Amino acid sequence: MTCAPTEASPELGPAPALEDADYFHVSNMLSPEEQQRLKVMRDVLTQEIRPHAAEFWTKDEFPHHLLKKLGQHGFGAIETEPGSRLFKGLVYAELARADLSLSTLVGIHNELIVGALLEAGSAEQQDRWIQRLKTFDAVGSFALTEPDHGSDIAKGLCTTATKEGDEWVLNGFKRWIGGATFADFLIVFARDTADHEVKGFIVETDRPGVHARKIEHKMALRIIPNADITLENVRIPAENALTGAANFSAANILLRNSRAWVGWEAAGAQMAIYDVVHHYATSRHQFGRPLAEFQLVQQPIAKILGNVTASLAMMAQLARLQEAAGLEMSHAALVKASTTALARESAQLGRGLLGGNGILADREMGKIFADVEAIYTYEGTYEVNSLIVGRAVTGFSAFA
Repeated sequence: MTCAPTEASPELGPAPALEDADYFHVSNMLSPEEQQRLKVMRDVLTQEIRPHAAEFWTKDEFPHHLLKKLGQHGFGAIETEPGSRLFKGLVYAELARADLSLSTLVGIHNELIVGALLEAGSAEQQDRWIQRLKTFDAVGSFALTEPDHGSDIAKGLCTTATKEGDEWVLNGFKRWIGGATFADFLIVFARDTADHEVKGFIVETDRPGVHARKIEHKMALRIIPNADITLENVRIPAENALTGAANFSAANILLRNSRAWVGWEAAGAQMAIYDVVHHYATSRHQFGRPLAEFQLVQQPIAKILGNVTASLAMMAQLARLQEAAGLEMSHAALVKASTTALARESAQLGRGLLGGNGILADREMGKIFADVEAIYTYEGTYEVNSLIVGRAVTGFSAFA
């Protein structure tokens, strides 16, 4: 009998392999060309991103070189390059499978920054920024949430924009703004003091009066820095206003699309959980047997696989709705609420299955467990998204 760790132990064994978490083969619905593109992008994430994520997560540090690498492989241009909605969704899932912090930044970049410019930007604004954004040579941040207004932001937004001649003057505060500490510009939503409509503006971060301070002590999504933003008499030219964002409906379209993206994130997080627990259960031995032989281990593995399968199936149908221009806010709210709740359950099961190793970031499970808590909350809490669905299906609004 030996008391030394064996090569089969997770502590000394290889990193988790990518298991067949897509158990019902949703990716087979892609064309052969898109299947090959997805494989190439998955290989980049598996070989060049995922192995390094825990190091930067633990250090609470952003890896700028990894962002550049993602740009080199097309992850900054998901929304501008040709491809089906299912393909783009599965790319988002693979990003989350590699790391939820980086997938959050890349998702915000594509859905909310590039998306805002494509949906609401002028030709000049698009010409100025889109090409640089596609390769992450430029980075934007989406500044909507405020210190005292999250779920009620549509009615409660306090940041103001006042037209003075050929300039806008912005004042106010924003909170939880991802990537703002190194962004080149912010897309700021502010209330026009003249007509009280919420409008969108491009605010370069080097303008006088723009201050970003990193939010410290986060327990989740530690790689992406979130910031508190102060806007103090910030002057921008009139042409920095997003021409297609003259009221909150423009922001609402972007929120609908980003909630759909978070559904893919949740599916990808569960794929990562399945990778980790499958590797752990089949490589670790207790009582002289592989953990995978025990009924109490097989049951949570099957539950995790069921959760990710249900999430991928829901997201595949949502992709079909997007292709047919049939996506509504209630659809996006339902997938966001449901898939993140399933991800939360899967993370809890995975953390428990790994025992003490389940709280370690470098075994991935502890990192995923914490990060899932963040995606469960952002882009609308479970409760708020549930009320959006409830209003749609009953015809009655339960919002205050």
